[in-house]
Amino acid sequence: MRQFRAPRWLPGGHLQTIWPALYGRRVQGPHPIYQRERWTTPDGDFIDVDFCFSRQRGAPWLVLFHGLEGSSRSHYAEAFADVAQALGWNYAVPHFRGCSGELNLAPRAYHSGDYEEIGWMLARLRERAGQPLHAVGVSLGGNALLRWSEEAGETAGATARAVAAVCSPIDLAAGGHAIGRGFNRQVYTRMFLRSMKPKALAKWAQHPGLFDRERLAAARDLYEFDNLFTAPLHGFRNTDDYWRRASAKPWLEHIRVPALVLNARNDPFVPAASLPGVHEVGRYVTLWQPPHGGHVGFPAGRFPPGHVRAMPASVVDWLRTR
Repeated sequence: MRQFRAPRWLPGGHLQTIWPALYGRRVQGPHPIYQRERWTTPDGDFIDVDFCFSRQRGAPWLVLFHGLEGSSRSHYAEAFADVAQALGWNYAVPHFRGCSGELNLAPRAYHSGDYEEIGWMLARLRERAGQPLHAVGVSLGGNALLRWSEEAGETAGATARAVAAVCSPIDLAAGGHAIGRGFNRQVYTRMFLRSMKPKALAKWAQHPGLFDRERLAAARDLYEFDNLFTAPLHGFRNTDDYWRRASAKPWLEHIRVPALVLNARNDPFVPAASLPGVHEVGRYVTLWQPPHGGHVGFPAGRFPPGHVRAMPASVVDWLRTR
């Protein structure tokens, strides 16, 4: 995976992002059947956690934190489930608030630097597992997982044996500006806002006056959305303050648990120039920056439809050797 190359029939970062999400084969057998639990959060809200349990006593645990507007049914989540089941591991996907199909109750939602929420989820799962966990975060979830690893410092190893961040915008300003321009703006920004705006407006109906409803309804990019919704609802002054304080990149040298940071260099959301070099990370961090893969795509196999198991298999193989 360090030198991953996509098949010739799927060239370029955009195709390597879009095709796997829509058409790539996720599993070798049947799609995962999840068991869902609802947990009450410390502030009286709720999150939903989907599980695939192993039949093997004492089996390792893999935890996946999904990306922006993702869920346990995202293509990468089902592919990781398939890999975990093949190994006989337990698998858990905690949903960020509002991402499990039902609007959460509190005024807040979720964000890229939500390390306190990550820490609470991991602590409950660690108690359940009775052993340190293997944790993966994809895109937004990966940045939040790295922020937790950075904040936890020397104590992280008691909860997680190793962590991995896949295609995460660890420089949120670079990623935010990239997704707001050109083709990205027309395709990906519109896709995200198509689900984020209705959720935010439903949140306003729950809590009238929470933000400027008319301005949010008119927002045309993620910068505006974060300025009106994400930043103020989660304790940040504005989008710039949120992107600066929530980014994992500046603090990678503080990580004290084995951590894999995987980014394709042709990811449309994450400019290659913004990726960290080996001189910017500590000794616990491993960087994989293959030339191909797109954003959480990493397609492999013959046309059609190809499959998306190569990346999850490689990431889990790295985690299990730590």
